[in-house]
Amino acid sequence: MSYRYHDEMSPPPPERASEVAVTRFEHVYEVDPALMTEHVTQQTFPNWDTLRLVRSRGDHLAWMHRHFAHKVISGEELLNDLDR
Repeated sequence: MSYRYHDEMSPPPPERASEVAVTRFEHVYEVDPALMTEHVTQQTFPNWDTLRLVRSRGDHLAWMHRHFAHKVISGEELLNDLDR
C-alpha cells in the first residue's frame, strides 16, 4: 500500500447538483463550499475518510434508532402529512 498525499487530500472536482449542492463522489452531496466560507472554515479531509463516513451513515442511523427512537417515520409518511 502506498500513500500519495495529493491523491488522498485532493477530492475530485465538484459537479453542480443544485443551486446550493455539489457532488464529488457518487451519491455524496455536500453544501457548495463557496457558500460556507463566511461562518464555517472548511477542513482538509482525506478522500478515504469522506468515503468511510458515508459508508457508516447507515450503521449510525440504525444505532440511533435502536437506542433512541420509539417509532421510525418514513419520509413518504411525512410528505403525506404535509399534503393534508
